[in-house]
Amino acid sequence: MLKGTYTEARYDGQLAEFELIREDKRNAMSDGLMAEIEQFYLTLPKDVRVVILHGRGGHYCSGLDLAEHVSRSAEEGVYHSRNWHRVMDMIQFGGVVTISAMTGAVIGGGLEMATATHVRIAEQSVVFQLPEGRRGIFVGGGATVRVGRILGADRMVEMMLTGRRYDADEGLRLGLCHYSVGEGEALPLARKLAKMIAENAPMSNFFMVNALARIDDMSRADGLFTESLAAALVQTTPDAEEGLRAFLEKRSPVFR
Repeated sequence: MLKGTYTEARYDGQLAEFELIREDKRNAMSDGLMAEIEQFYLTLPKDVRVVILHGRGGHYCSGLDLAEHVSRSAEEGVYHSRNWHRVMDMIQFGGVVTISAMTGAVIGGGLEMATATHVRIAEQSVVFQLPEGRRGIFVGGGATVRVGRILGADRMVEMMLTGRRYDADEGLRLGLCHYSVGEGEALPLARKLAKMIAENAPMSNFFMVNALARIDDMSRADGLFTESLAAALVQTTPDAEEGLRAFLEKRSPVFR
């Protein structure tokens, strides 16, 4: 176990759990918390294939800590936002699968972080919200792209203008989460899914988290060409051979 000021990490072979522990602030995002998230992903042991991300104290993450919000010049604001983008890209495209087990507040920057993860599980207490319009600010951690691609620009405009809240079941319908579960069920499901995902072929997982979102940004022709390259690379690995052999032998594959 590794404990920082704002986070706590536990490792178990191919799995890691990363918990936000600013419970007195509903795990609000500060520069210090962002730095610990970055450090966690930078220093993940090579054996780790799946991370479970969750928050202590009944909340996932309530977004930017407005109590620590400082006045910045436009130049400083750009650098601050781009740093968020860089860390969120580490989560989404670092090659390790991240599962969000969400409770309570998934607001502002918390929603930006959640949508950078690959599997999202929401308990009934979850509230999805982008309240920046009511705070006189604007999203800067990637929501225009990640949340916007899920909801569509039209629905996101209304969500931000009104401060509208969505619950877990509405989030499931809209795509903000992939599972809506009862109280106390998010972490057990996350652990079950993490074990299953960790058993996949590593290169298959790597290309799923790295290629699909990028292909979504491409033209049809470029996307199909990139798919061919990804398929050729993955299908020539020893794990692809093992997967085919296991299928023919009617047994479960054993990947590297």
